[in-house]
Amino acid sequence: MTIQLPILITFFGYLILMMGIGFWAYKATDSVDDYILGGRAMGPAVTALSVGASDMSGWLLLGLPGAVYLGGLGEAWIGIGLVFGAWLNWLFVAKRLRVYTQLADNALTLPDFFEKRFNDKQGILKLVSAATILLFFTFYTSSGMVGGAILFEKVFGLDYEIALLAGSVIIVAYTFIGGFFAVSWTDFFQGCLMLIALLFVPVVIFSQTETQTGLSELDPAMLSLLSDNTTAIGLVSLLAWGLGYFGQPHILSRFMAIGKVSDLTISRRIAMTWMILALLGALATGIAGSLYFATEPLENPETVFIHLAHAAFNPWIGGLLVAAILSAIMSTIDSQLLVCSSVITEDFYKKWLRPSASSKELMLVGRLGVLAIAIISGIIALNPESSVLALVSYAWAGFGAAFGPVVLFSLFWQQYSRNGAIATILVGAVTVVLWKQASGGLFDLYEILPGFILATLAGILVSLLFKPSAQITEQYQNFTVKL
Repeated sequence: MTIQLPILITFFGYLILMMGIGFWAYKATDSVDDYILGGRAMGPAVTALSVGASDMSGWLLLGLPGAVYLGGLGEAWIGIGLVFGAWLNWLFVAKRLRVYTQLADNALTLPDFFEKRFNDKQGILKLVSAATILLFFTFYTSSGMVGGAILFEKVFGLDYEIALLAGSVIIVAYTFIGGFFAVSWTDFFQGCLMLIALLFVPVVIFSQTETQTGLSELDPAMLSLLSDNTTAIGLVSLLAWGLGYFGQPHILSRFMAIGKVSDLTISRRIAMTWMILALLGALATGIAGSLYFATEPLENPETVFIHLAHAAFNPWIGGLLVAAILSAIMSTIDSQLLVCSSVITEDFYKKWLRPSASSKELMLVGRLGVLAIAIISGIIALNPESSVLALVSYAWAGFGAAFGPVVLFSLFWQQYSRNGAIATILVGAVTVVLWKQASGGLFDLYEILPGFILATLAGILVSLLFKPSAQITEQYQNFTVKL
């Protein structure tokens, strides 16, 4: 691709805007509470689009369109599972988590909430959950860096390693500066831009005469939700993605940060509308790409949106569309880095090293944590053969299996115990890691499903053997009264 001046101007103009928001957020961040959860003062629209943008990420503009470009609308089952899972998460988890985390001595992170929910004086549960978050978020963040590298490599003609470095520096910079305010407000603008791009691109491509002609010649299997290659294991695996929502720390933290509990209803409606429209746009983009590039197949399917933006639009619009891809990538990486920063600050440094640390000191440690995780993730992303979708699916499964059952039991089951929570996290995480290493037959089933099931059973059995104390059950009863 030839770099054009309008693309450069619009692209870097967008970056300057995002950095400006980061600087504004820096001025508004006075305490560690502000840095981690924005002082629990987020509005419904910002919360909704922040949830959507941080959830969907580069996967929405790179991974999913690429999968549809290759395999057709059979990949839509991922979207169906995600929509259903997200709706249940908003409906059943959001309010309870927002109320309970504030009642639990204003818990700022999931590990902090688990520790206070189960009155874990020894800190074992916090340690296990914090280590699990850092493990899987390192891979999740790496997926975003791969997406950023693909973008800079294709648009600006850079070598993969240089593209990775350039993208990572830009993405990390404003998270380092602004914290939760920066992340949430940039996610709001990024979510708007992502939705516009995902609806605009396929509409323009399908309106072209040659595309409409090619549609009649397209293999019918590409437009079918079920094909001869569809298997029961494959279908269940795609739908199982929806289970992941209950355990994603970067999404759950948005529920914890909303200003008013009563705003969650309107926030849910905005978020679900955004999500459904964005997923439909991503699916349509994949089909549009398979038609537009029918005679010259793409070397990397995950670049289909980038190539459509460059080939079918003038450079000014193309620059904005390229910025939309960066928006998708940035909106998830910043959330992931912020959660990692929070865990390092609250759940390791303050818990084990400096309990009396000041807010300023904790914010500094948090920002250094952002850099540390970014460096490790960047090393993992150095492999140019890395797939955005593959890295996302692994991390998504890890969080869904390890934390999903813990969050649900913590909010809905009075007899759930600390030992049950520890067993749930360990069994879920280990199952995902081991299942991922196997392949063939039943092991082709997406690892989140066996991980979620086994983690749930472990949590129930251990909680029945090691029951919670009267103090913990009484605290839970007080929580339910506040709902």
